[in-house]
Amino acid sequence: MRPVRRAVFPGSFNPIHLGHIDIARRAAKVFDEIIVSVYDKPNGKKLLFNLEERVALVQKAFTEFENIRVASYSGLTVDYVTSVDAHILVRGLRVFSDFEFEFRMALANQRLAPEIEMINFITGEQFIHISSTTVREIAELGGDVSSMVPPYVAEALRKRYAEIAQ
Repeated sequence: MRPVRRAVFPGSFNPIHLGHIDIARRAAKVFDEIIVSVYDKPNGKKLLFNLEERVALVQKAFTEFENIRVASYSGLTVDYVTSVDAHILVRGLRVFSDFEFEFRMALANQRLAPEIEMINFITGEQFIHISSTTVREIAELGGDVSSMVPPYVAEALRKRYAEIAQ
């Protein structure tokens, strides 16, 4: 019997968008199990949603996928990957600057945990323009993000920015 090919797709998912969902769904075709892992306190990022809210939004995206589960974590990503008995880190690449960042992270992670492999998926062409930052900026100004996020995320953004405005 072959071992389970378990992979971790980590991120802040602040908020989750269609590009993230595309990467996880495609990875789920390659690996036996994908753990979409929401990082609790990403360095230098201003969080619009707290950890519990981000986890709930991510969970809703994958309810129909039996081999995708959602969890939260803190600390070093490679330590988390090891703790869930995975050996693969999944990351998405959109633009050239992503490659430079992910390349540096892969080298650092390789030093920390050489048994973990980094697998990068190129974002689908229709999602290249989407980032969580872009989604937040458009939503904050009252713009339509319905082509970038699932409807329930667009609604959560609308409500959050209405709360902030008051």
